[in-house]
Amino acid sequence: MKINTKSKKVDKAWLNNHVNDPYVQAAQKDGYRARAAYKLKEIDEALKLIHPGDIVVDLGCAPGAWSQYLRRKLAPKGAAVGDLNGTIISLDLLPMESIEGVHFIQGDFREEPVLAQLEEAVQGRAVDVVVSDMAPNLSGNSTTDGARITHLIELAVDFATHHLKPEGALVVKLFHGPGYDELVALFRQTFRTVKTFKPKSSRIRSSETFLIGMGLKT
Repeated sequence: MKINTKSKKVDKAWLNNHVNDPYVQAAQKDGYRARAAYKLKEIDEALKLIHPGDIVVDLGCAPGAWSQYLRRKLAPKGAAVGDLNGTIISLDLLPMESIEGVHFIQGDFREEPVLAQLEEAVQGRAVDVVVSDMAPNLSGNSTTDGARITHLIELAVDFATHHLKPEGALVVKLFHGPGYDELVALFRQTFRTVKTFKPKSSRIRSSETFLIGMGLKT
C-alpha cells in the first residue's frame, strides 16, 4: 500500500497551525466551541449591531460559537448561563448541542416547513439582527459553489427583508469569487448602509469576508 507522504505533511502542517492558532487557543480558554466566535465579536464591536433586549436570528449556527457569543452579549452580566435580556433563535441543518436560553431549530433553511418553524419561533415580532454563517458543502467547482453560496445568501436577504425591523441589520459570510459583485449589489439595493468586513480572526489565506447591511430601504 502506498502512503501519500505529501498529504500527511499537509495534514500535519494544518494541525500544527490549528493548534498554535491564537484564536483557537482563545476559544478553548473562553469556552467557545469554535474560533468563529471572534469573527462575530469583531464585527459587532466595530459596528455596534447587537444590544440588550434584541431579537437575533442565527442562521447556520452549528456548532454554536456565534450563538454562544450572542447569548453572552445579551446576558446582563455577559454570562454563558443565567439571565438573558433578549431572544436568540438559531437554525442549522446539523445538530447543535444546546445552549441555555437559545431556541434551536434543526433543518434545511431552503425548505418551506423549516422556514415555517423559524417564523413560528419569531412569533410575528420584528427581528433586530440576522446573522448568517451559512455555507454549502463545497464541490471544488468555483461556478457551482458560487451559485450555492449565492442562493443561501439570497434566502437570508429575503428572510431579512420580511422580518427585520426597519433599522435592523443582516450579517452574512461570503467568498470572493463568482457571484460576489452581484451579492454586494443586492445588499446595496436592499439596505441603506452596506459594509464589507474582514475580521482579524479570519484566516489570512481564506477568501471569506463578511457583508453587513444596515437599515432596510423602503
